Amino acid sequence: MSSPVWHPFTQHGLNEPIPEVARTEGAAIHTADGRRVIDAISSWWVITHGHSHPRLQAAIRKASERFDQIIFAGWTHEPAETLACGLIDITPEPLQHVFYSDSGSTAVEVALKMALGFWTNIGQPRHRIVVMQHSYHGDTIGTMSVGQRGVFNQAYAPLLFDVATVPFPTAGAERASVDALDAFCRQEPKPAAFIVEPLILGAGGMLIYSAETLRALADVCARHGVLFIADEVMTGWGRTGTLLACEQAGVSPDILCLSKGLTGGALPLAATLATAPIFEAHRSTDRAKMFFHSSSYTANPIACAVAAENLSIWREEPVLDRVAALGQAQQAHLDRLSAHPALSNIRRLGTIAAVDFEGARGGYLSGLGPWLLKFFRERDLLIRPLGDTVYVMPPYCIDDADLSRVWAAIEEAAEVVHAGI
Repeated sequence: MSSPVWHPFTQHGLNEPIPEVARTEGAAIHTADGRRVIDAISSWWVITHGHSHPRLQAAIRKASERFDQIIFAGWTHEPAETLACGLIDITPEPLQHVFYSDSGSTAVEVALKMALGFWTNIGQPRHRIVVMQHSYHGDTIGTMSVGQRGVFNQAYAPLLFDVATVPFPTAGAERASVDALDAFCRQEPKPAAFIVEPLILGAGGMLIYSAETLRALADVCARHGVLFIADEVMTGWGRTGTLLACEQAGVSPDILCLSKGLTGGALPLAATLATAPIFEAHRSTDRAKMFFHSSSYTANPIACAVAAENLSIWREEPVLDRVAALGQAQQAHLDRLSAHPALSNIRRLGTIAAVDFEGARGGYLSGLGPWLLKFFRERDLLIRPLGDTVYVMPPYCIDDADLSRVWAAIEEAAEVVHAGI
């Protein structure tokens, strides 16, 4: 009997194998049939310190002895308060308020609603959102609306709202993106907000742009009084080499979206941080001005407790040293493959490394993608190509032997592709 489970981003009609995971540890997933699979993508970018990290697991056990879910509308609990104070402490000073949700998509939905609510509540209603070409912010209706239109969301187009789009700042043409944003911000009525993935666009193909450009885009927003939303769901928690990608540009967003590595990947949780003016625009004796957003599991105490322990790990352990060492190791492998004829656009930002397979330009649905996925799966590697783009974003605990296995397999795949498969 086939499984009744409907898996995400899976075409069940292709009958591809779906391994059963028995346990996780460090940089590996162990399957029910006894295989050890290296997790080269941090299980969709969430695992930072490693699977089943002892400190995080201990925090879960301890919190679960005290709590289960508690309504968060008009109630609070120590894990949420502790985590909020910790987040305020490590993020840019203007961010003073923390709103909890459940995932990266909901963190962005919250950010968009905060922005629109801010302008409405101060009596200057604005409705337009500006986005960057090739961006991806999630799979809910609002987040699909502010993401790149295409195969991800074409079936749902009637539900999506219109946005203004600035071109991706490709090397040598960065000014076009900045000038386009400036032009949109000069129009009346002005946009409510500009939302962007800082420094690197994830699902859009691991596209990297400069800190100088990010700074220029933020400056445009500040100059015109347009809210700047930083979606650091993927880029946060050290992935780009710093705790937050915005640090590298000296940018302090009006609204910051966090998830994925917020709990070290142990449990689902998200946080949207906002400045005092945005919070104050919603605080009133008028109940109609309250922020109308929640979910049943807002600020789950166990998730908040493990996230607070994650902050302790960042404070007490040399996490950024590990990040730097992993980045250097990734670069060494990229340098070795830099002249390979089957690979192009070899790039890295912090711990994230990516290559494009030359000649396969089918976008996300490139025919090469499923072949690469199968190739890596047969070698006990969890690598999910983005079309013809292969990226490596492992947990920070991965050792040299496992990382070398990952890149040896990528090189082997490149040899096969170059030979004509």
